[in-house]
Amino acid sequence: MKGSHIRYLAPAVAAIVLLAGCAKDNGAPSSGSAAPASASSSAESSAAPALQPVTFTYFNAASAGKDGNTNETTLGKILEEQTGVNFRMEHLVGDLNTKLGVMLAGGDLPDVVVPDAGIDKMLDAKAFIPLNELLDQYGPNLKKLYEPYWDQLPAEDGSIYILPFAASKGFVPDMYQPGAFYIQRGVLKEFGYPKLETLDEYFDLIKRYKEKYPEINGAGTIGFEALTDDWRFFTLSNPAATLAGLPSEGEVYVDMATKQAHVTGDAEFTKRWLQTLNKANDEGLFDRESLVAKYDQYIAKLSSGRVLGFFDYGWQITPAVQNLLQAGDDDRQYIGFPLVLDPGVREQYMDPPVFATNRGIGITTSAKDPARIVQFFDNMVKEENQKLLFWGEPGSMYEVDGKGRFYRTKEQIEQIADPEFQQSYGFKYFSYYWPMGAGLYEDGNAYFPDRQPEVISASYTEGDKKILEAYGLQVFTDVYREPADVEERKWYPVWTAAKQQGSPEQMFEQKKMDLQRKWFPRLILAEPSKFEAMWEEYVGLFRKLDVKAYEDWANGVIQDRLAGKKR
Repeated sequence: MKGSHIRYLAPAVAAIVLLAGCAKDNGAPSSGSAAPASASSSAESSAAPALQPVTFTYFNAASAGKDGNTNETTLGKILEEQTGVNFRMEHLVGDLNTKLGVMLAGGDLPDVVVPDAGIDKMLDAKAFIPLNELLDQYGPNLKKLYEPYWDQLPAEDGSIYILPFAASKGFVPDMYQPGAFYIQRGVLKEFGYPKLETLDEYFDLIKRYKEKYPEINGAGTIGFEALTDDWRFFTLSNPAATLAGLPSEGEVYVDMATKQAHVTGDAEFTKRWLQTLNKANDEGLFDRESLVAKYDQYIAKLSSGRVLGFFDYGWQITPAVQNLLQAGDDDRQYIGFPLVLDPGVREQYMDPPVFATNRGIGITTSAKDPARIVQFFDNMVKEENQKLLFWGEPGSMYEVDGKGRFYRTKEQIEQIADPEFQQSYGFKYFSYYWPMGAGLYEDGNAYFPDRQPEVISASYTEGDKKILEAYGLQVFTDVYREPADVEERKWYPVWTAAKQQGSPEQMFEQKKMDLQRKWFPRLILAEPSKFEAMWEEYVGLFRKLDVKAYEDWANGVIQDRLAGKKR
């Protein structure tokens, strides 16, 4: 995943990142919302003063956040002036499936929903409306945005129910780090900034530092922290394949020679990953509480400065990055490395541009005015509005040099790094989870400020520059290899393929996760002398699942995508 999210936040390891309508009105717009004849006329009609103000409801199941109205923010107010549309935002609290189940049972759905991992539940309940005709009539800019991926949008019945988040226009390196094994900068400084390549080297360094400094900030030092809360469990299960030099395909890895998929759940690299954590636990380096902690508890521990290392994705640790930056102790901030199990393994941590069709935004059957919502989406994906939503207003949020390049001053960077400002200005509401582009604008500037070289270089603190210099890096993502050519993996990634609720592949994933949620903690916490026997017991249970059917499904996805078919 996954993937990113708040697109411009703090410097250093900065993290960035609804199927409408009532059938009774056939998607017709409310009074004054004329259908655009072209992308340019769309802009005029979207901003037409005849539009009556309206507020739609928006539920975001993918990200925590502050509930409120978009028109209470600077960006939201600008979009409301253009379209007359405001959204009342609600974010997930508690269990995703429970929340969606209650919504579906009650039948009174929000107008717009970002269902995240609950997408199949919503689709199976037929909670989203088809968007095809609405896009034809009111979405010229949306159709232009999604044109390279248009064949990937429809479901099996030919209807488009979801608008995916990011339609990429080329690869641009990101300032925030993708999956990485993070380690405190102070640990590296203590030992002369050693080069870390393998997982064993990483844990050896953590062990030595913890032995030397058993306490940090008056509390016990934590060697390694894990994240296992709810759907974020993938943060514990994903590293195994990555450590083996494999790109993240989900529940499988693909043999490049044969183009055949194999499950990862019982692979040797999964065993070695868990056995390393088992050893770390035996040596007092692993935080056992992390196996039952909630996400906010995880962030609190990272923010405390006591955690020496962890594996995660840049977009998930944004709050901790900001908290540590504000605390001002550079030694307690982190840098991530693309570690592997064995020396010389070719790492593949960085993804090429990926268009994930199994995550997105939909308009529900309860929506009051689907056409008006599509018009709003269509207006917001115009390039000038994409620049507004991700960069802000020129002259206050960013500057333009004589060559047309966007940049930010130190003062602007500091202002935008403030979480309260991000909320009040609207960056937190509009940074992701809407129809949007990615990559490069037509003028060559990056879609997202944290991918613009001029902003990246200006955003680094003195501490950032010091550690970059120590490792001979220009930006933090220089530690990664460039992503493989996506043409070599036309199926990539397998995990984005749609799965119907109750299908064999969906049931396999659910049963596999249930099994791993039970057994991975047991394997990590086991006495080392019992690990081998327990692993074999786990493997026996894993292989009772319908592994072959799942691999057959994954291989079907691969072959279809190689043949240019949507899956």
